[in-house]
Amino acid sequence: MRIATDIGGTFTDLVYVDDNGEFGYAKSHTTPPQFENGVIDVIKKSKVTVDGIDMFIHGSTVVINALTERKGVKVGLLTTKGTKDVLEIARGNRPDLYNFKYQKPEAFVERHLRFEVEERLDYKGNVITPLVQADIERAIDYFKKEQVEAIAVCYLHSYLNTEHERKTAEIIKGLWPQVSVSVSSDITKEWREYERTNTTVLNAYVKPTANSYIDKLSNKLSEFDIKDNRYIMQSNGGVTTFDNAKNIPINMVESGPVAGIFGAAILGKMIGEENIIAFDIGGTTAKCSLINQGEVKVTTDYYIEKSEKTAGYPIKVPVVDIVEIGNGGGSIAWIDELNSLKVGPESAGALPGPVAYGQGGTQPTTTDANLFVGRLSEKNFDYKVDMEQVKAAIDKSVAKPFETTTEDGALGIIDIANSNMLNALKLISVRKGYDPQDFTLLAFGGGGPMHAAELARDLGVKKVIIPVSPSVFSAWGMLMTDLRHDYIHTYIKLLNTMDLAEMNGKWQEMEQNSIEQFRKENVSKEKIVFNRFADLRYIGQEHTVKVPVPTDEWDELDIVKVMEQFHNMHEQVYSFNLPESAVEIVNLHLTSFGIVDKPAISEMKESGAAVSEAKIEERNVYFHQIGWYKTPIYDRAKLARGHEIEGPAIIEEQSASTVLMEGQKLSVDAFGNLIIETGVES
Repeated sequence: MRIATDIGGTFTDLVYVDDNGEFGYAKSHTTPPQFENGVIDVIKKSKVTVDGIDMFIHGSTVVINALTERKGVKVGLLTTKGTKDVLEIARGNRPDLYNFKYQKPEAFVERHLRFEVEERLDYKGNVITPLVQADIERAIDYFKKEQVEAIAVCYLHSYLNTEHERKTAEIIKGLWPQVSVSVSSDITKEWREYERTNTTVLNAYVKPTANSYIDKLSNKLSEFDIKDNRYIMQSNGGVTTFDNAKNIPINMVESGPVAGIFGAAILGKMIGEENIIAFDIGGTTAKCSLINQGEVKVTTDYYIEKSEKTAGYPIKVPVVDIVEIGNGGGSIAWIDELNSLKVGPESAGALPGPVAYGQGGTQPTTTDANLFVGRLSEKNFDYKVDMEQVKAAIDKSVAKPFETTTEDGALGIIDIANSNMLNALKLISVRKGYDPQDFTLLAFGGGGPMHAAELARDLGVKKVIIPVSPSVFSAWGMLMTDLRHDYIHTYIKLLNTMDLAEMNGKWQEMEQNSIEQFRKENVSKEKIVFNRFADLRYIGQEHTVKVPVPTDEWDELDIVKVMEQFHNMHEQVYSFNLPESAVEIVNLHLTSFGIVDKPAISEMKESGAAVSEAKIEERNVYFHQIGWYKTPIYDRAKLARGHEIEGPAIIEEQSASTVLMEGQKLSVDAFGNLIIETGVES
């Protein structure tokens, strides 16, 4: 048996699969700050046979939580003489252009804890000034007095030559073995000094916290007799061992959300849908990503806390290209100083949770609004629901201030939440040059099925897929992923005049490093698959386009093909190309997979039962235009392959409800997925 656990802001999910390809799942409440307890709780709740578990995969929010809540450790920075202020200088592209009171984000390392070290490499990686050990020793003495818990080391051009950083790490460990050390060349070999420095600092900031969490979880699992083959989900969409995750925990920054994106790509291929918009609504956030021709986009231009008003903090590690907003089932409705209704980003979380939970929540949330208008049933809550309390909360916070009915107040909350989510969906589709009509929306998470049909219609998407057990789909995605490592090296050469032998040697060197890494993780060479990409740009440009390139030895014909592919992709991204301009390679990007045997997904058996046998009841549900409407409610567990339903209707399961709008049609496919035709015409 294999199991995967995924910690969310409200619930901790578990999915398991046995040798027969049979899936099962369980959910329990997340237990902050001892998140590991929630993992054990959900394992117990699932009643899986522990001695039968031969693979454990985990998705965690511990890193992103430590960063956003500022609960990391005190960090000291060692950097090249003359560059201690790179964190303050940052980038000049001020997002809030006309705000004269704008302030850059505050650095994670105070200035007095940044020490300059006499050393210097040139832009080719050659040593200009040797490393001065005395500077490191002085810094260590000061860091000890200041009770620093972690040290970040980032020198100029160390992505080309790691000699000085490696020597510095050895000196630190010799003088102060207890301190946590993060070295930039271990984390990224890609240029851009500010981004590299910030990434190294953030890794140092969360490393002791993440290591403590992984150790606690490891001990709990060992007590539970789960001792071998334990893996953690990374932000690049692959898994890695617990030990490897402890070395570079910043690779776990989007550990949980990306699993669902990869699960969406895998499910899409199974059912012949390679153009997918993956959409995940949880208790705290909504996340979306675009999958084009089966390819999940991975980027190293990732930021946390970036918005139209704040520059955020760059993290230069491979992360699935994902847009995340603070809107989920637990998002609180409130009125701002301009008397406008807002929903989120503040969430009621797991405790006290929405008003419906009866655990002390007093402010209405998206979940409360959906419950009041009948899209959710109080029978499916873990708690006894007091509908009068839910109504009173919506009245007080929304209906009375806007002098409207409770029903319209609740729909107003849903509409604002949908508007926020629609903007996120447009960011990854329309605003990147993709026509939503060419894509299928695959919705999951506890809230995805409830909002998907309405959002798809507004976005112009023709088809929606609701997978089996959508509330735990991210954990399902973990079971379907492989071990993965990304190697990105800055290698600046003109494409049409570069030395092919030298470049082929670089690829081989990166592949050999990957094989060695997988050997440590007990993955045989036969199980390793390589994909290659090159970051290309026109001469004089600042940023690049990532282009898939041949995986064997390159020749002159390959150069022509790569250049042609770049021109086409540049036009897709920027709406123009410059075929007469010289093209430059900036980075070589090797993605290596350690292939894991996947469970076979069995098709649903045919059933002679009529769709009417799945009908539970008729319930009043409040819709735009038609108001309260006696709506048929179906039990998803009783729906069979080939069943069809016309909207409006609601399909319920224990932890999710699928809302079908008027004029829409739903059918059940061979794998048990719900397929919704939204009524959008070409």
